[in-house]
Amino acid sequence: MAPMAEKIEAANQLASLAKDNDRNKQIIVEEGGVPPFLKLIKEKDSPEAQIAAAVALFYLCNDGDRVRAISEESTAGVQTIVKVLADSPMRVQIWVARLVAVMAENDSGAQDYFARENVIRPLVTLLSFETFSDDQFGGQMGKQSIHSLVQMNKEMEKSSFSSFHSDGGGGSKGGGTRKEREKESWEVKQKLKMSCAEALWMLAKGSVSNSKRITETKGLLCLAKLVEIGEPELQFNCVMTIKEITFAAESNADLRRAAFKANSPAAKAVVDQLLRVIKGSSSPKLLVAALQSMGSLARTFPARETRVIGPLVNHLNNRSQEVAAEAAIALAKFTCEENFLCEAHSKTMIEFNAIPALMKLLRGSERAQLRALILLCYLAVNAGNHEALEPARVLTALEGVDRMVLAQYPELRELVAKAVYHINLYHRGPHSQRLTFVI
Repeated sequence: MAPMAEKIEAANQLASLAKDNDRNKQIIVEEGGVPPFLKLIKEKDSPEAQIAAAVALFYLCNDGDRVRAISEESTAGVQTIVKVLADSPMRVQIWVARLVAVMAENDSGAQDYFARENVIRPLVTLLSFETFSDDQFGGQMGKQSIHSLVQMNKEMEKSSFSSFHSDGGGGSKGGGTRKEREKESWEVKQKLKMSCAEALWMLAKGSVSNSKRITETKGLLCLAKLVEIGEPELQFNCVMTIKEITFAAESNADLRRAAFKANSPAAKAVVDQLLRVIKGSSSPKLLVAALQSMGSLARTFPARETRVIGPLVNHLNNRSQEVAAEAAIALAKFTCEENFLCEAHSKTMIEFNAIPALMKLLRGSERAQLRALILLCYLAVNAGNHEALEPARVLTALEGVDRMVLAQYPELRELVAKAVYHINLYHRGPHSQRLTFVI
């Protein structure tokens, strides 16, 4: 049997060969490289060996077939990875969490395998390590909620890690005690949080079931807190995870009602932090993700919750056409007919001066024009009697829609006609009969 140092060197060399060469990656898999890596990653006496194996596996996983070669290896590949994630030093966990992320990103089957092995719980536990204390969150939540959250976090840490120790895999050379983990450097702790947040993001992506699992572990509160206090990369990963969860909630009424009900501290914390990003961030990537998340939650807000409308309307004037278009898309989800409160939300938007911003956006990029037109139509249909529509010459703008646009997007023909009809109904004037372009 080769000495451990030679195994580590071999794993490092193979990782180097695989890093930027897909042909080498395929050869490594075809020549049976996966089982030795999975064996090496379990070497609890040598964190260096575990890291070398995790890095090598990470570089293999940019392809779904190779991910499946790992996740389906003797049906134990994913089990091994989850066990190592839950019971290793932090510097090992960083690479194992990255491995989980890249596997979940490139194969939906791996998402399911990891979910069945309960990987989400240790990921949330690691993400929440040293994130909460009894004096945090300020006035956002009650004292009882904070105390419950801190207790929940301690219990999660205990249960997530002790369950793996009990089968003979634990020990002083594994994950270590809480005190040992507390002694790790700030940089290591931050890297681990970033890796765990990315893993949760990829596990939630396109998966209602995994999004539900994250909300059931109280992961939303942790994500919201890290959006507030995290470094930029960590903040971005957390917002992207929230975005995927809200996407899932938008398409699944049960998840939406369970995770984002009005009296939920987690839902309130998430909305508060999304609003903080929307109001204060200068990063287009972060803004787009936050706007998309807010749009996905449109059906969860009551009519009186006007505080979310104003910041979205403000971004219709954003210098970035991409951000402005995303703001229009988000607002359209408040005003479309699928939203029971579309009329109330439409009136609120008009009060926040959405009409002038949309008229200006109609002169923007093609995508921005399209999104502005759709939102303008919704506002006209839902609040056609509002006095702000006539002086803004909305009717003229709608009647002037290029035939080419209607030909390219035929589904708009009926919506534009409906909007023109509603404006004419309440604002009769010299243009009241000019409907021929949509007939």
